[in-house]
Amino acid sequence: MENCEYCNIILEHQKVLIENDHCKYLQLLKPEIEGSGIIIPKEHRETVFDLSEEEWNSTLSLLKEIKVILDRDIKPDGYNVGWNCGSVGGQHVFHAHMHVIPRFSDEPFAGKGIRNWFKSQENKRISDK
Repeated sequence: MENCEYCNIILEHQKVLIENDHCKYLQLLKPEIEGSGIIIPKEHRETVFDLSEEEWNSTLSLLKEIKVILDRDIKPDGYNVGWNCGSVGGQHVFHAHMHVIPRFSDEPFAGKGIRNWFKSQENKRISDK
C-alpha cells in the first residue's frame, strides 16, 4: 500500500528486532514502556481478521521469540498483548499490528489490564444506562 506507514517503514522511531518469512517485530526506540513494540505482517493486511494462516502462525512464532528476548533483556513482571481493530476499536494505522507491551510492577498502572478502562463507569454506553 502506497501510503501505509507499516508497508513503507521509516526506522526513525523503531527498529526491526526480529523477523521471519511473514512478519516483523518492530521495537519502539523511545517507548512509554521499555521494550514495547508491534508484530506486523509483511504483506498489507488491514486487521487481524485479514491474516492468512501462515501469517497467524508466523505471528505466534515471533511472539514466542520476542518474549524470550524481552524476558532475558529487561525482565518484565507481565505483559499486555493485543490488537486494535477498526477506528472505534482504537486502530489508527490500518495495517494489522499486534501490540506487545512489557509491564512492570513499579508502574503507576501496574495490575490494570487492557479491560480496565472498558469496565469504568465513564465508558458506559447510553443504551446501557
